[in-house]
Formats: sequence, structure tokens, C-alpha cells
Amino acid sequence: MRLHTFRRPLRPVACAVASLGLVLLGSGVSAQASATEASTPVPVNPPDGTVMSYVVNAGQANPGQTRKVEQAVTAAGGVVVQSWPEIGVVIAQSDRSAFRDRVKAAGKNAVQSVGATRTAEVTDKVTGPQVPWGPGASGWNKGKNKPVNGDEPTTLVPAGPADAMESQQWDMTQIKADQANKVTDGSRKVLVGVLDSGIDPTHPDLAANISVPDSVNCTAGGRPDQSPGGWYPTTSDHGTHVAGTIAAARNGVGIVGVAPNVRLAAVKVVSDAGFIYPEYAICGFMWAAQRGMDVTNNSYYIDPFEFWCDDQPDQAAVRESVARAVNWSVKRGVVSSAAAGNSSVDFTLNTQDDGSPNDAPAPTPRTINQGCKDIPSQLPGVVTVSSIMKTGQLSYFSNRGLGEIDVAAPGSSILSTIPKGKYGLKSGTSMASPHVAGVLALMKSAHPELTPAQMVAKLRADATPTPCSAPQANIGPACTGTTELNSYYGYGIVNALKAVQ
Repeated sequence: MRLHTFRRPLRPVACAVASLGLVLLGSGVSAQASATEASTPVPVNPPDGTVMSYVVNAGQANPGQTRKVEQAVTAAGGVVVQSWPEIGVVIAQSDRSAFRDRVKAAGKNAVQSVGATRTAEVTDKVTGPQVPWGPGASGWNKGKNKPVNGDEPTTLVPAGPADAMESQQWDMTQIKADQANKVTDGSRKVLVGVLDSGIDPTHPDLAANISVPDSVNCTAGGRPDQSPGGWYPTTSDHGTHVAGTIAAARNGVGIVGVAPNVRLAAVKVVSDAGFIYPEYAICGFMWAAQRGMDVTNNSYYIDPFEFWCDDQPDQAAVRESVARAVNWSVKRGVVSSAAAGNSSVDFTLNTQDDGSPNDAPAPTPRTINQGCKDIPSQLPGVVTVSSIMKTGQLSYFSNRGLGEIDVAAPGSSILSTIPKGKYGLKSGTSMASPHVAGVLALMKSAHPELTPAQMVAKLRADATPTPCSAPQANIGPACTGTTELNSYYGYGIVNALKAVQ
């Protein structure tokens, strides 16, 4: 899948680490050897006439070089969908099987790398001219309107009057958000981008906090589209649930979010078919930076690969383009929280990926190495969040890894908002990450002078250290490290109270 809210299928016994952690590594020596092997190639060789999507990275991030890349795209038989000269990335579509070779030849002094962003033919085909901003990104066709694959069914919870449901929010007590809110509910100056499946703008707990001018749909081939209703949720309640955890208003209705007074922007990066392709995420990070957002939440991994490998040309080019977008957003003052993922693997040990690519008729079981990363969660500058239960134990589904996890937060059976004014319980690292995004929003409200790097440092320093010796109900790779830094909790459980002190 894509959104980090569900249980992934159990991997075959032959794999190094089972998806749900039921099969452990038999030998540290074999794991180390596998970790250095070349990753298994996944060729993407579409025939002529098949429209595919590509990222084309310029050697230098400036308007002049980007313009040369655009010209190379056209000369190679492609269509420029969207250009990001700030980072030297061009999103292109082409039906030419030799497009990658042709664009390199046409832009030999400008093109650094090019890579296919998916293995399936695009459904959001672009035929019109590039529309960098505002409404009117015409010429694209939405994917089929079907439920997001793998999205765990939401357990509905009846609403109670006058914030009566707040008493059911054990997660807020666990991270001391209730105590932090006695200091501040957050500032209206702080804007949080929810890069997800859209937010219901009519929900009584969210309507007052949604910034419509800052909301956008990025699933139009990777173009930012502000057409009315474009960023509304369609086939998934995921984004609305995430939004409620971050900033459900203190208004006498339903629940209360971690930072109930900050503003939210719906940045739709999930297609109706449930995919978060690289061009959608790039658009999301760039939009957040352009609009001056303070925080983004990213409860997903970028499709179609759970792990993108730097020894595969297509995948390496995609990683480069997404990393450029994240890095530029950081330079513009944006700090991002991301879900670690739900495969119950240790990032530092995992040597197998059996579920990718997830847009193909069947995945290609493949060997991966330590150059293969979950993005955006494993990109530099992104806060990586693991999931814990009410008991404080690591959730069985949560990914982990010494030096990979920054902090832990509640992610099992979390009560929050869902469309049509309703409430429900969902589980996943998707639910853990927005708690951290909310804490970062409170921190920015109390300390507006902090840079993203300073905020990450404070978040880690403020976290409540949690030792490996804490009782564990999950199964999977064992916890490693110390009380101050370990593979399950990172620097500890996120602490909202300290964040505002």
C-alpha cells in the first residue's frame, strides 16, 4: 500500500524478516552479507504508445538549467507536466519507449538523471500547457474511483456532546498534550500541511481550522490544482482522521487535537485509486514551502516501491528529486513528520521487499540493501515516527531501527475525525506521525524563532526516554540500543509539555 494505516500481507517464510515480524533473521552474518549485495533490478520498459511519467533532474537547480531540461523533454517526445526550477526538477510524461535515452541525449549538458516514477501507465494524462499555480490544471483524467487498497476499515465511534469524547483520548494524555494545552492551544499563525487524501471541510471539528486558500490537489499528474473541491476526500477517510489528531478544534464538539488552534491545509497527494506517486509528493512538499507552511505531516510511503534503491537508475533519480523537494522545504522553514511504516521490519536489518512495485499486476520479490530506503521517512531532515500502544509498548506493526527512528507516538486504536461529521478508530504509524506534527505545531507556536533543525533537536531532547527493557507485546526484530536511544522508541516518546516550555 501507500498510506501507513493497515496491516501488510504476511511475507513468505523465505524472506529475511516477515511483514508482521513472525520470521526472524537466522544469522547476523547472513544479514550483513545480504545488506551489501546489489538490489534486484525491476526493469520498466514500456512499449511505444504507453504513456509513462518521469522525473528529469537538472545538473544545477536554477531557471536556466531547468529551461534546458524542459527543452530536452520536448525534443525527446515528452510533455512537460510541471517544472520546479527552485530544485531543478521537471515532471514529464511521454509515450516513447526510448524517452529516457533521448532526453539524456537532447539535454546532455543539463540533464543529470531521469527515472520512471511508476511501472503502470498513467491515468492522469496531461495534454495541456503547464499551469504552475491556481485553478485550471486541465487535460488530466482522474483514476478510477475505488477504495484505497489496504486501507484498514475504520471502527465508528458514536459522537458525544460538548467534547465528551476527549475523555477517550488516552493518546493525548500519554504525550502530555492535555498539560501542554494549559500553556497554549497553538497559534493561528502556525500552518500545518496535511499531505494526505484530503480533509473534509464540513466536519464540525475541522471546518474552522482549514485554510482553503492554502489547500491544493497534487494528483493532477503532479501539478498543483486549486480547483474548487479538488482537495476534498473522495475514496479515503485517512486524511480527515490524521487532521483531527493534529488540530481538531476545542469547540464543544467531539474530540480535541494536539494543537487545536493552529490552521490546517489539505494537500492532497493520494489519488482516488490510493496511490502516492513521487510527482504528487514532490508537488506537496514544494507547495508547502511556497505557501510558507511551518509543519507537514506525511503518513505514507511513496509508491510504487516500499524501498527505493540507489543502485537502480530509475529509483535513484526519483529519490534524488524527492530529496531535493524535502531539502528545499526545510530551507524555507518547513519541518516534516513522517510515519515509519507498518511492515514490522527493522530498517537496519531488512534485506527483502516482496510487495513492490504495488502498481504492477504482481510484485517482484527482490533483494534490497542498505542503499534502499523508505521515502520520505528515511530522507534527511524528516522526523521518523514509530507507533506505540496505550501500554507504551511498541505496536506490533511498527517499523523500527537504531538510528532510524527519531521519536515514538501513539498509533494503535486512535480516536479521531472521519468524513461526514463522524468519528472513528484507526491504527498505524499513520496515526502516530500526526501526534508529532501536532507537537511540532505547538512548539512553533511557543517558539516561533526556531529553525526546522532546532525544532528537530528540541523534539529529540524533550522526548521521554523509554528503555528497551519496557515490556513488549509485539513480535519481530528485538529492540537494540540504550534508554537514551534505541531501535523502538528512538530518543523516546514525544512530549508535548516540554515542547512548549
